[in-house]
Amino acid sequence: MEGMWKKAKKALGVGLCAHLPAVAGDREDGASERRASDAFSQDYVALAAAHTSAPNTPVQAEAGALRRCKSGAKSSKKTCAICFDSMKPGHGQALFTAECSHMFHFHCISSSVKHGNYVCPVCRAKWKEIPFNRSLSSIIPCGRSGLNVNQARLPQQDAYMALLRQVPNRQRETAALHTCEPVEFNDDEPLQQMEAPHSCDVRSSRTVEMKAYPEFSAIPQSSSPDDFAVLIHLKAPCGNPEKVTSRMVNATSVGYPTSRAPVDLVTVLDVSGSMAGTKLALLKRAMGFVIQHLGPSDRLSVIAFSSTARRLFHLRRMSHSGRQQALQAVNSLGAGGGTNIADALKKAAKVIEDRSYKNSVCSIILLSDGQDTYNISSNVRGTRPDYRSLVPSSILNHTVGIVPVHGFGFGADHDSDALHTIAEASGGTFSFIEDEGVIQDAFAQCIGGLLSVVVQDMRLTVECAHTGVKLRSIKSGSYLSKVAGDGRNGSIDVGHLYADEERDFLLSMSFPQSREQITLLKVALSYRDPVTNEGIKVQGDEVKILRPKSPTSEPVCMEVDRERNRVRAADSIEAARAAAERGVLSDAVAILEECRRILSESYSSKNGDRLCMALDAELREMQERMANRQRYEASGRAYLLSGLSSHSWQRATTRGDSTGSSTIVYSYQTPSMVQMLQRSQNHCPSPQAPRPQIIVPTRSFMQKPQPR
Repeated sequence: MEGMWKKAKKALGVGLCAHLPAVAGDREDGASERRASDAFSQDYVALAAAHTSAPNTPVQAEAGALRRCKSGAKSSKKTCAICFDSMKPGHGQALFTAECSHMFHFHCISSSVKHGNYVCPVCRAKWKEIPFNRSLSSIIPCGRSGLNVNQARLPQQDAYMALLRQVPNRQRETAALHTCEPVEFNDDEPLQQMEAPHSCDVRSSRTVEMKAYPEFSAIPQSSSPDDFAVLIHLKAPCGNPEKVTSRMVNATSVGYPTSRAPVDLVTVLDVSGSMAGTKLALLKRAMGFVIQHLGPSDRLSVIAFSSTARRLFHLRRMSHSGRQQALQAVNSLGAGGGTNIADALKKAAKVIEDRSYKNSVCSIILLSDGQDTYNISSNVRGTRPDYRSLVPSSILNHTVGIVPVHGFGFGADHDSDALHTIAEASGGTFSFIEDEGVIQDAFAQCIGGLLSVVVQDMRLTVECAHTGVKLRSIKSGSYLSKVAGDGRNGSIDVGHLYADEERDFLLSMSFPQSREQITLLKVALSYRDPVTNEGIKVQGDEVKILRPKSPTSEPVCMEVDRERNRVRAADSIEAARAAAERGVLSDAVAILEECRRILSESYSSKNGDRLCMALDAELREMQERMANRQRYEASGRAYLLSGLSSHSWQRATTRGDSTGSSTIVYSYQTPSMVQMLQRSQNHCPSPQAPRPQIIVPTRSFMQKPQPR
C-alpha cells in the first residue's frame, strides 16, 4: 500500500507540474550566475509590473490544494503541500509556517505568492503576512519608467551586475541575518593610506578667491552714511569633476595618489511600512548609485530604521569587495513598522563618535517619508514640537557643520519641519523630493558636493581700519557671525566649501564725514586644506572709498544690489512661512507679492539680471503652492523650507520634483554636482520628457543676459 501511495503522489505531481524549477540555493554550481542574471530585485519587478500584464496564475498552488494529504495534520507537517517533498529540519531547505499553522518549503510558497496566490493552498485561509524570497532581490537598476527588466542595460548597469555576480552565495544569503551589534562602534575599517600630493602644486590650485565690493566707490565729503553696504565675495578653489565623479574607482592598492578629500558617510534610511513597494525599490537603486560612485578611500555605513534602528554594517571602505558587501546589505532591506528618527540619528551619531579612524570629511544623509511618532508629540495645541530633541547631543555640541546632516523629505507625508530643523541645527541642508522618481538625482547632487570638499574650518574676519568706521551688522544667513560690541571688528564661521562654491556676505557700515579717501575695512581668511591638512591664510585688499567734494552720478554696484535682492527674497520667504503657519495664507501670498514688486524695481532687475529673474520665478512658485491650505500642507511647506535651506546656506538643494538647473530657479549648483547629476540621469533616464542640457548657474552667469 505504501509503495502504491508513493507512486500515486509521483504521478499526480508530474501530471500537474507540481515540482517547481530549481531556484537559488538548490544547487551550488551556477547559482550565483542565475541569481545575477535572472533574479532581479522583487521591488524592481514590482515597478515593471505596472507596465506589463500580470502573469498567468500558476497551477502549483491550486494543485497543492487538490493534493491535500488525507492522513491528517500529522502527515501535512512532514510533507510540503505544494511539492509533496519531505520537510525535515536541517535538510538545507528553509521552512515557512503560515498564520493558519500549515507549513511549506519557503521557496515553494514564496514562488506561489510571487505569482499572485495569497491564500493557504491547504485551507484557503487568507494571509495577512505574505512571504517574500528576499534572496531573489538584487540592486540592479532599471529605467524609471519600470520597463521590462529584460531590456538592454546601460554600461553602468552592467557594472552593478558584475559586482553582484562576484558576491559569494553564502554571503548573500546570510547577510540579513547578522543583526547583532557591538556595544561600541569602534570596529570601523582602517583608512587607506594615500600618497601625499605635492604641496606646491596643491597650494597653487587651492587658494580661495576673495573680493570686496563697496556699494559706491565714492561718497561726498559731507555725507556720513550709517547703512553703507559692502559685499564680501568668496569663491572656493576649482575641483576636478572627473576625479570626483568617476563611475567606478578601480584603485584598490594601498598608496594611490588622490586629489580630493576622502569621506566618511553614514546614510540613515527610513524602511517603515510606508516605504514598501516602489519607494523602497527607488531607494535601493539610489543607494546603489551612491555606493558605485564612492571610491576606495571613502567609507560608508548604513543605518536602517523603522520602529527601531539597526546598523547594517560598520564604517567600511568602498573598495571592490566593500561595494559588493554594501550592495548586498542594502539589497536585503524590507519595509515594515513605524518611524523613529531620533533612534536612527542617535545610532548614526554613535557610528561617527566611536570610530577609531577619521577621514577628513564626514557627513550624514537622512531620508524619511514619514513623521517620528515615537519622540514627537503634537497633542498640545498651539505649541511647536521640539524638533531639536531629535538631534543627538553629540552633533549639537559640535561646531555647526562639523557633522552636517543632509535631510531628504520623501513624498507628501514626511515631516518637513522636523527634517529642516535637524538639517539646520547640524549645518546640513533640507531637500524636498516631491516626485519619487528623482530620489537618485537628489542623492547624486548631494554626494557630488560631498566628494568635492576643498576647504574646511574657514573663518572670515573683518576689521575696521579708520577710527570712525563702525561695523553695524552682517547678513550671513545660517552661518554664525559676530560683531564686536564696539563695532570695530567682526567674524563669520563659514566652515567647509565644495569645489567652485561661492559665498556672499553683506556688511552694513557707518563712517563719518571726511575730506580724504577713507579706508573702511581689512578682510582676512583662514582655513584648512582637507587634502594636505595645511592651514592657509589669505589677506584681502583693503576696502577704500573716495571722498569727492560734490555728489557723483555713479550707479549702485551691481554685485551689492544683487545680493540685497537675494537676502530680501530669503527674508520674505521666512516671513511668508511664519504667516502661513499662523493660518493666514493670504498674508503669506501678499508678502511674497510685495517682495516681487521690490525686486522688479531694483537696479539689477532693470538691467536684466538673471538672478532677479530666478528669484521672481521662485517666489511665484511659492505663491502657487500657497493657493489653499490643502496644497500648502501637501507641498507648499516643504518647498518653502527647502528654498530657505538653500538660501540660508547658499548651497544647492532639491526642491519639488526638480534637481536640474534647467529650471530658472537659482540652485547654487557646482560643476561637481552637475557632473554627478548628469551621470545619474544618464544612468537611469527619466520616463518624463527629456531634460534640457544642464547649465551651471554660477553668479557670473546670473549677472547679465546671455546673447542668443
